[in-house]
Amino acid sequence: MIAVGHSREQTWTIEPGHLASAFGSGLVEVLATPVLVGFCEECARQLVEPALPAGQKTVGVSIALDHLAATPPGMTVTVRAELIAIDGRRLTFRIEARDEVELVGRAQHVRCVIDASRFESRVAQKVTQTRTKPQTD
Repeated sequence: MIAVGHSREQTWTIEPGHLASAFGSGLVEVLATPVLVGFCEECARQLVEPALPAGQKTVGVSIALDHLAATPPGMTVTVRAELIAIDGRRLTFRIEARDEVELVGRAQHVRCVIDASRFESRVAQKVTQTRTKPQTD
């Protein structure tokens, strides 16, 4: 059962593929902001999805992230997501990320519960529409 107040922590070791220099978001050898966003989303997703009924999943719909400090490769980042509000299908999380030294990120993230088969059907329909649409120059 999903309930306000539930939380989860997840830890990642920063590898070369996580760096701004490798990700294309900067030329520095530190954790890339888009990767930190991904860590935050994954931690929140893992918090709630195991408790959902069969056939339901969540999708991220918004995130407001402050990336506060740099984390070099080899260090770990621990993300803690806490479910702070439930409004129908809309789930809101407060998230903090810390490396071994300090707070490196803070976010508010919203995910929506979806029916997986209906969602996938709508995506497939969109793909079909774009393939049958005539090209214009």
